[in-house]
Amino acid sequence: MVTLKKINELKARMQRLNILEKDIIEKFILSGKKGGQKANKSNNAVYLKHVPTNIEIKCSSTRERELNRFLARRLLCEKVEELIFGTSERLKKIERIRKQKAKMRKRRKEKLLQLNQF
Repeated sequence: MVTLKKINELKARMQRLNILEKDIIEKFILSGKKGGQKANKSNNAVYLKHVPTNIEIKCSSTRERELNRFLARRLLCEKVEELIFGTSERLKKIERIRKQKAKMRKRRKEKLLQLNQF
C-alpha cells in the first residue's frame, strides 16, 4: 500500500520535472505474469505514455492496480530525469553496485592467486 506521504512526494517530483497528468496517456492491460486468477482475469498492469517525450512505461510488478500506477509514475519520473539530466538515482545506484562487484571480484582473484602460490 502506498502512503499519502509517498504520493505527495511523487506529485512534487512530477511537478519539478514538468510532468502533467494531462500529458500522460494511461491504459490498464493484462499483465501476463504470474499471479494466478487475479492476474489473468483483471487489467492490473499499467501502461503509461508521456506524450511530450514519447516515453512509454509498462508496469506489472505487483497484482495491485494502484500500486502499479504509483510505480509506473515513479519509473516515468526516472526516465524523464535520465533524458533531462543524463543521469538518475537509479543509474547512480546501478553504477555504485557495479563498482562494488568489481572490487569484490578483484579481491577474490587476488586471494586465489595467493592460495595458488603455496
